[in-house]
Amino acid sequence: MSKVIFITGASSGIGKAIGEYLANKNYRVFGTSRNPQRIKDSKFPLVKMDVNDNDSIQAAISEVIFKTERIDVLINNAGVGITGPIEETPSTEIENAFNTNLFGPINVIKAVLPQMRKQGGGHILNITSIAGYMGLPYRGIYSATKAALEITIEAMRMETLQFGIQMTNVAPGDFATNIAAGRYHAPVLDDSPYKKAYSNTLKLMDEHVESGEDPLKMAKVVHQIIETKNPKIHYKVGAPMQKFSIVLKRILPDKVYENLLLNHYKLK
Repeated sequence: MSKVIFITGASSGIGKAIGEYLANKNYRVFGTSRNPQRIKDSKFPLVKMDVNDNDSIQAAISEVIFKTERIDVLINNAGVGITGPIEETPSTEIENAFNTNLFGPINVIKAVLPQMRKQGGGHILNITSIAGYMGLPYRGIYSATKAALEITIEAMRMETLQFGIQMTNVAPGDFATNIAAGRYHAPVLDDSPYKKAYSNTLKLMDEHVESGEDPLKMAKVVHQIIETKNPKIHYKVGAPMQKFSIVLKRILPDKVYENLLLNHYKLK
């Protein structure tokens, strides 16, 4: 029997790539979108869901369970980008980022767990970010949301292992997706003390996304994880230097590592 895969945020980018790849491997894939009726070319069914709306989460999961009687793998992929000087970023946008990137995935997991317990197991993969392993200038809120999800899942994983449920974090680096277009950018203000530094960093971040890796690479890694009997807790997927940056943060003195970031983003 084909495993049933449930992917949040599957109408574009990494989520879409994962869904198409797994569908081609004969998994039974369901994705979510806030506006599935707008997506005309999806290779797998899309269910209407907004991770910021608990009623919508419950309805989407109930719909999939009604059709399939199980959910074997949940892939928490839905998320939003956010950039800007933290001082100048509206509190409402900070709250939205945490709601979508942290509280949303937690609520989806909470909604799926009863079914996974009932069926005797399951696997939950959470798409985090290499940015969650370090505080990045002008991306601090995004880094914080992904770091919080990583740590939350480390704890939740230990709580749910007794039910035969696996949890895994998959942290991508820069991938060529439309995330930059959907990202909230705090405006570059003419009278801002951050104007020059933020503007330059913003250009650099967008260049990294445009030259990022093919989302198919993420899809292949996710497939390998799903087929692994005892998966690791953490996976990092990206360019070698992006993954190595995590190692450097672990071994270098704090200020030396900070200087590497300042130089990389041309902030000194």
